[in-house]
Amino acid sequence: MTLHLGILLALLCAVASNLAFFYKHRGACEACAVDIRHPLRTARSLWSSKWFAAGMLIGAGAWVLHVGAISLAPLSVVQAVLSGGVALLAVMAEKIFGLSTTPRQWWGLALTALGLILLGVTLPVSEGASSTFSTPAMIAFEAGLFGVGALLIMGPRLGGPAEHHGVMLAAAAGILFGVCNVGVKALTGLIGEEGLLLGLLSPWALVAVAGSVAAFYASARSLQDGEAVSVIAITGTAANISCIAGGIIVFGDPMPNTAVGIVIQAVAFLLVIVASALTPAPVRAAQGVPARA
Repeated sequence: MTLHLGILLALLCAVASNLAFFYKHRGACEACAVDIRHPLRTARSLWSSKWFAAGMLIGAGAWVLHVGAISLAPLSVVQAVLSGGVALLAVMAEKIFGLSTTPRQWWGLALTALGLILLGVTLPVSEGASSTFSTPAMIAFEAGLFGVGALLIMGPRLGGPAEHHGVMLAAAAGILFGVCNVGVKALTGLIGEEGLLLGLLSPWALVAVAGSVAAFYASARSLQDGEAVSVIAITGTAANISCIAGGIIVFGDPMPNTAVGIVIQAVAFLLVIVASALTPAPVRAAQGVPARA
């Protein structure tokens, strides 16, 4: 019963998260260009947009649903359920927000959803929420995600194509959301064992907050520089893969124990890689929606 409730919360979270991202995209395009050198001015400009503020509030509700889901079910199972939400992106974009999507993006989203769902369903389901973790594994995993996220954010300075910065920022945002989610998953276990106060005083609370703040700015800029469906899909995919990996590496969620399961997971990762190539995010100039200076 607990597992089923966690899955239901994850489904609701998937819908709310997509809706929040579309609202934030519209609001971010009305705000000044995100500049991490001026974090307060940037945040004030973003929050001054009613669309962005509404998206953040909806996103906060989705986050509450996500925390509830991962407190009741294994992290990898929750992320597998959330993966199905990627398939809703194109439908929501066209039917609710009037955004155009290309056949190439439809294929990309379909392959992404299929790959992530295959990745999730091939993971054996463990009993309980699987909140216990190895501290060395947690430190190494979170530090690794922070490092990859930083490299993606600094992409153009390291020689990456400037026109792909929106894509790189979207991937960075997803990875940093993964940092936050893995930290929150650890906190749910600590709070259950040691109480609310000691749990919140854990260093993992600081890690979760740092990941969330960094993801906020990276995601906002990616929504300005990239096309909505592509950027949201890449952000969600990066977050899902990060969390599924965290469930396995940090919390000991079981891996497939058959050759067939391992092959299916390899195919799933290949589908996600191919899908990423099919959902390019053009720079903002191509959309004709300039940011205010």
